[in-house]
Amino acid sequence: MIGGTTWSMTETIVVTGALGGVGSWVVETLRGEYDVVAVDLTLPETTDVDGVDFQAVDLTEQGPVWETILDADPTAVVHCGNIPHEEDHAGGDVYENNATSSYHTLEAAGRAGADVVWASSETVYGTHWPEPELPASLPVTETHPVKPWNGYETSKLAGEAAATRVANAFDVSVASLRASWVQYPGRYEVTPLREQFDFESAGRFGNFWSYIDVRDVVSLVEAALDTAFEGHEVVNAFGPDNFLGVETARAIEAGFGSLPEECDLTGDQSAFSTAKAASLLGWEPEHSWKTAEDESIRGPDFV
Repeated sequence: MIGGTTWSMTETIVVTGALGGVGSWVVETLRGEYDVVAVDLTLPETTDVDGVDFQAVDLTEQGPVWETILDADPTAVVHCGNIPHEEDHAGGDVYENNATSSYHTLEAAGRAGADVVWASSETVYGTHWPEPELPASLPVTETHPVKPWNGYETSKLAGEAAATRVANAFDVSVASLRASWVQYPGRYEVTPLREQFDFESAGRFGNFWSYIDVRDVVSLVEAALDTAFEGHEVVNAFGPDNFLGVETARAIEAGFGSLPEECDLTGDQSAFSTAKAASLLGWEPEHSWKTAEDESIRGPDFV
């Protein structure tokens, strides 16, 4: 205690989108090890959560974003605060919100000297076009060409460009996680799709029946926070398998009519490679729909 003030030696991490699906699980996990500043548009019904300081901030407003992050003086910023799709938003609104909020958040993190982990998206590969196309090769790696279709996908590429700028300008590390369709234990949305699937009527499914469990997203965030690397790195974030329980290559060939010339898939492995996450961050997905679909696990209490 100095001058009547108790100083905490615990590192601080800012988490945006703290009341969202992924963000809330990140907050719940990190609050045991860090002081967490949890940022969202609104406050939860209860803000009495150990280790968490909730802040209501509009991420599209530069001033409040900079003030909140710079005052927190965080070790790192985990940015999950984007509109996650275009289902109930105009594409232009999604792009404007996401590109602006990501730029302000990452810029403030860089000026605070904080490393960044943020949620990009696998949709940047162009697999979600109205008529999805086969990739150039399988499994899809981070070096695969990007082909955004809509405002949401383009906003994620804008965020990745901001990530490169921030890493270059402020000498902090930034991990852009190209995450797949996030699922939650005990309430997997992929279940009816698997139950309806058959090879005869299979159509073109945008991300080749891929997914990731929210707990694997959180563990990947933790791995990125704990690993020292330089600059901006893009990392795929996918579960270990497809959610159909069949051979991945066979399902893709049935739905798309063919396979790319370069196809190195075995069994039901995911059509997207996570080898870079394994080599760079020491991370591998641990949760499969085969057990997680029916698990009863309570999520964060504050949402």
